[in-house]
Amino acid sequence: MKRQAKTVILVAGFILVSTLLWAQNKGAGQIILSGGTTGNVTFKHKLHQDSLGDCNLCHNLFPQTPGIVQKLKDEGKLENKKVMNQCQKCHREKTNAGLKTGPVTCKGCHVK
Repeated sequence: MKRQAKTVILVAGFILVSTLLWAQNKGAGQIILSGGTTGNVTFKHKLHQDSLGDCNLCHNLFPQTPGIVQKLKDEGKLENKKVMNQCQKCHREKTNAGLKTGPVTCKGCHVK
């Protein structure tokens, strides 16, 4: 019985520590996305995490995995404009609501 209790405590401790470590590592602060001929996009990942709070607002399009956007684009599983449309839609909604937000034009994000 004591051995089972120790095992349960050990497993619970492992789960707690793993959860805390995962919560601290929420990806890169900034990500450079290939923007093709229109220029790369510097995505301020940490800024979006802090201001949005809900990762699923963006990650409904792709898993939370480093390099996944480029990987899915390379595999033909993610359309460039699908990501762009989501970004612009959110920025426009915030602009229309009178809130400070990011760019709403192509050249606002794509830099040659």
